[in-house]
Amino acid sequence: MSETTPVKQQTTGAYFGQAVASFGIAMAAVTLGIYFLDADAWVRAFLAIGVLYLVTSCFTLAKVIRDRQEAGQFVSRVDQARLEKILAEHDPFQKL
Repeated sequence: MSETTPVKQQTTGAYFGQAVASFGIAMAAVTLGIYFLDADAWVRAFLAIGVLYLVTSCFTLAKVIRDRQEAGQFVSRVDQARLEKILAEHDPFQKL
């Protein structure tokens, strides 16, 4: 396995665009819902802060999960490289 082997991208541009659009639409819908809610300003402000906290928590969780997955892939690639080195050096016809 070469050291410069690029990691294959898992998602397409269309999938990324759809995810961004979906997030934007969801945030706009919640924002409009809170804005037009028939409640006092402090209730709307409380809901808005709750939504912002939830969104930032989701981004943090997604980053942590991605970082763990990438770390696992790195360890897996190192183990694979070690295995390939051992197999390349092994001579099955050598007498013990």
